[in-house]
Amino acid sequence: MGTLTTLTDEAKIALDTLADRTTGLISPSLRLGVTGLSRAGKTVFITALVHNLIAGGRLPLFEAQKQGRISRAFLEPQPDDAVPRFQYEEHLKALIDEREWPESTRAISELRLTIEYESASSWNRMFSAGRLSVDIVDYPGEWLLDLPLLGKTYADFSKDSFDLARMPAHAELARQWLAEAQTVQPEAEADELTAQRLAKSFTAYLRAGKADEKALSTLPPGRFLMPGDLDGSPALTFAPLPDLKPGSHKAGSLAAMMERRYEAYKTHVVKPFFREHIARLDRQIVLIDAMQAMNAGAPAVADLERALTEILSCFRPGRTNFLTGLVQRRIGRILVAATKADHLHHESHDRLEAIVRRLVDRAIRRAGFSGASIDVLAMAAVRATREATVTQGKETLPVIIGTPLKGEMIDGEIFDGKTETAIFPGDLPKNPESIFEESTHPAHDLIRFVRFRPPKLERTAEGITLSLPHIRLDRALQFLIGDRLA
Repeated sequence: MGTLTTLTDEAKIALDTLADRTTGLISPSLRLGVTGLSRAGKTVFITALVHNLIAGGRLPLFEAQKQGRISRAFLEPQPDDAVPRFQYEEHLKALIDEREWPESTRAISELRLTIEYESASSWNRMFSAGRLSVDIVDYPGEWLLDLPLLGKTYADFSKDSFDLARMPAHAELARQWLAEAQTVQPEAEADELTAQRLAKSFTAYLRAGKADEKALSTLPPGRFLMPGDLDGSPALTFAPLPDLKPGSHKAGSLAAMMERRYEAYKTHVVKPFFREHIARLDRQIVLIDAMQAMNAGAPAVADLERALTEILSCFRPGRTNFLTGLVQRRIGRILVAATKADHLHHESHDRLEAIVRRLVDRAIRRAGFSGASIDVLAMAAVRATREATVTQGKETLPVIIGTPLKGEMIDGEIFDGKTETAIFPGDLPKNPESIFEESTHPAHDLIRFVRFRPPKLERTAEGITLSLPHIRLDRALQFLIGDRLA
């Protein structure tokens, strides 16, 4: 990523890092980035993480909690006043009181969780305050996929966009935009209505790729899908143009106008996002909905791998010592977690993890990524199902039990959002390579994907409500922050 920044950018990043580190000498902190592609469960992950730490949830593989060394965890005002606060209380109420999944991430947000603990090392207890502030930075993965644009000219972006749109997974979705793009001449006189028409058609293609049945991941520019306060601005009113010749374009031409707006998008949207947020991260978790991609077939899986490759190429991996760490910030640990493991019986969790590991290994090789510890995990930040077995004739089948969301359909039966049911989810393939093969049947031939409501929380005999159940949230915490609480 270093080649995508100027010396001025790097100087600003160094100053930001020095300011953060100076503050951190008095009050130790760690910036944890949480991202993923849409519907991967970022909001649910953050809410469950904070809730389980504050409520002292069941986290047997999180060493500091297991050993009783955490005295308390609590929320504090975040350090960045200009960044919206992650609405933890609102999301927790939706999960627990209303049993509804909270709305997904639409923009960047932040939350500071402070943990007071006792170090396991007597040496560390002498020099450590026993206090760590974890600044959780929540941002859409679609924005992260914009960062490679910093190294691309408008001509590069246009060529890549057309190449991608003609691939099997994209071609039908992009048909109308591709047809409209062929009706314009790049060197023709700039025209605002033409620019708006092309941008609208291009955006419609990107949006269509996000539908559940398509589950495409590589769809930059990300702000076209999540424009926020930039909606309707010239910086978001551009589109790739066909058959662009290298070099400068005629003044006043459509190509010159589109190129100027593309460069404005990079300058005013992408660069500040990288400098102010991505370049300041210490740890990162990338959440993916691998089962949704598998359900859509091999082309969607290949698209997810392409997205992971681009995501990994965006980070600044590596380790720093005390002196270099004052002006350089590097991501030391990255966790790639496949969510919704509760949609499978635990017998398939290892297979899901193996599939994700294969995806990540391929992405690492393609991105040329090195310098950080990377792990993979199959998890559910909030477990919406429980497991059981049912007998059919002489056969005993493992099933999952939960309350399907209103409108979900199983074997022609439409659920009302109140009725609990048992489902045999099926098995993932034993060979991870098979998910990349075009001839492979989509996962929905093997797995029954049903969306469930959040669980009704259990109560103890004393009437105490237990914390949100999960699958391997403790393992995720141990990998991401466990070493800082040792």
